[in-house]
Amino acid sequence: MSTSLRIDFVSDVSCPWCAVGLNSLETALQRLGAEVQPEIHFQPFELNPNMGKEGQDITEHLTQKYGATSEQQEQSRAVIRQRGADVGFEFAMDKRSRIYNTFDAHRLLHWAGETAGPAQKALKHALFGTYFTRGEDPSSHEVLLKAVAEAGLDPAAAAEVLASGRYADEVRAAERFYQQNGISSVPAVIINERHLMVGGQPPEAFEEALREILAQK
Repeated sequence: MSTSLRIDFVSDVSCPWCAVGLNSLETALQRLGAEVQPEIHFQPFELNPNMGKEGQDITEHLTQKYGATSEQQEQSRAVIRQRGADVGFEFAMDKRSRIYNTFDAHRLLHWAGETAGPAQKALKHALFGTYFTRGEDPSSHEVLLKAVAEAGLDPAAAAEVLASGRYADEVRAAERFYQQNGISSVPAVIINERHLMVGGQPPEAFEEALREILAQK
């Protein structure tokens, strides 16, 4: 008998470990097969909410924010590349030179989440590919609309959302909710609004946690 699970995936589209975590989670869910009926909701979190429109050089940004040396950053990129490859995600680190503001991407994800079916997940995957695989600017409306089309959604409707500023209040409210409830790093995966997993865990960790939750039902 299949068990329904609500999964809130709190993340940012400029977070590499979020891309790893999503693919790992989906791999774990595939392994569980018909045992579960997952309902995934993508929730907003901005790693750099005050980032300007011009963005910032990624090496400069990581040095300022984390104090990471160039050597440490390269080692981290190598680890992330391999972890992505392990779960079928391609990181093209040489194409990603800047950090950008992601607020409009979150507004579009909120819009996609109001559509029935897999629209929000498709857009999330498209946005990860936009930034991490192709190195494009996820704050650019032109780039965002390409991602919308890639996800099979209506670019004209998305353009109206971007131009109007719709869903800004909803995104800000959701960000505050998760921050006020203790989410300070992402990805944060909340299962049935009770069980929390943090970080880009491997598929085995997600599978084990999900099986434990299913056993409690």
